[in-house]
Amino acid sequence: MSMNRRSLVAVSAALALMGPGAALAQAKIKVAGIYTVPFEQQWAGRIHQALKAAEARGEIEYKASENVSNADYERVMREYATGGSQLIVGEAFAVEAAARKVGKDFPKTMFLMGSSGKPVAPNFSVFDNYIQEPAYLTGMIAGGMTKTNKIGMVGGFPIPEVNRLMHAFMAGAKEVNPKVEFTVSFINSWFDPPKAKEAAFAMIDKGADVLYAERFGVSDAAKEKGKLAVGNVINTQDKYPDTVIASALWNMEPTIDLAIKNVKAGQFKAEDYGKYSMMKYKGSELAPLGTFEKKVPPEIVAKVKAREKDILDGKFTVKVNDSQPKSTAK
Repeated sequence: MSMNRRSLVAVSAALALMGPGAALAQAKIKVAGIYTVPFEQQWAGRIHQALKAAEARGEIEYKASENVSNADYERVMREYATGGSQLIVGEAFAVEAAARKVGKDFPKTMFLMGSSGKPVAPNFSVFDNYIQEPAYLTGMIAGGMTKTNKIGMVGGFPIPEVNRLMHAFMAGAKEVNPKVEFTVSFINSWFDPPKAKEAAFAMIDKGADVLYAERFGVSDAAKEKGKLAVGNVINTQDKYPDTVIASALWNMEPTIDLAIKNVKAGQFKAEDYGKYSMMKYKGSELAPLGTFEKKVPPEIVAKVKAREKDILDGKFTVKVNDSQPKSTAK
């Protein structure tokens, strides 16, 4: 009996040393994901994938809603918060005021939201897809691959999260090919592949032989017309082996895993998680060239590798430009 008491005292002492978050750290936390687009859309897909991986490891209980309209977003947030979700992950871009109101109304629920705005104490954290570094590197590859010196760029909406990647891509292309010209178009939708495809066809008709596929549908147009495409956020080269030359990948695992760890430890607070999308945190990367390994000129590959090393060593910083990019093609 005395041994049992001693064991109990030892366990209690150990838990006390570990702090108040210890008991929570042993249990699964309830996490909800709320997306205005389908899970297959690349941006939401990366977040969903990282959360599904945490679920598969047994760290969280995960529920998610896709295709939630902006008008319905606040209601869904409140339902998850009322239902006991400890961490809610989603996007606040079109619903900033509503999302922040929910955050204020549920101070004991932790929120991690894609947003152009700032975090709000005590519980509303933000993140962003700061993948401008690999976007710059894909631009270098595109600039080295174009034969017509004309590149078409199709985006969703001209918001900072899209604009900064386009500007980085354009700057990378200009570094290796000062003659390159750009045609820029926005389809004003996050998921409308047919509309993106039509916009890409129009650019091809004007001489573009490389297309920046910020949205789904662009690579389909490039494939049909025998042109090249550059991917964004995810790697679709397996579906377009003769079309997609390079992709800037967004890895949400560093952001999601840190947020989960902080919630479990009772240390989650309002902060900007944006930096964890950068290359030095493995939050983004240039996809392997794969089927284009032997097709991209060796001198371009060498320049890209050197620039990548400079970025990782902190010797080169890709400029963040959130303004709307403009066409430069005559």
